[in-house]
Amino acid sequence: MADVLDLTGDGGVTKKIIRKAKPGALHPSENLPNVDVQYEGKLVDTGEVFDSTKEDNTVFSFEVGKASVIRAWDIAIKTMQVGEIATVTCAPDYAYGQAGAPPEIPPNATLVFEIELLGARPPRGSTLDSVAAEKAKLEEVRKERDLAAVKKEEDKKKREEAKAAAAARMQAKMDSKKGGGKGNKGKK
Repeated sequence: MADVLDLTGDGGVTKKIIRKAKPGALHPSENLPNVDVQYEGKLVDTGEVFDSTKEDNTVFSFEVGKASVIRAWDIAIKTMQVGEIATVTCAPDYAYGQAGAPPEIPPNATLVFEIELLGARPPRGSTLDSVAAEKAKLEEVRKERDLAAVKKEEDKKKREEAKAAAAARMQAKMDSKKGGGKGNKGKK
């Protein structure tokens, strides 16, 4: 479990799993984009805690992929499962960078967060069942569209074959008239 995973391929966001989730645990997805986390954020250079929900035992909730948190979180949280605790280290380009950081975070600071994913929920106003039903409906529409495209292509091929057969019959008829005309003219 001590392996460090490079989530971005450039070392910009790395994750080390501290506690694995139970087998089959939910994870954030298109159907479950709303997440609840507890975290503690530290500056890598000093080890100073700059933000934490653990001190007052609060929960931070947000929707993954909507740029409502730093990029590193959107990247890392998608790889987690409910119940997992991980340390996520993020380079400045994936955190606050040069500008936009809260005053307690120096510009271009590398940050490390210990994050526990507490929950993953469907979009507001929907249930997991309604999301699954909508996804199934969209899949059915896609299949029907694919079948219609295949049928259209088959019909086009049949029309082209019929045109080619008609053209061949016309050519044969014209050839037989040319040949028949020479043979019928005799000397009298």
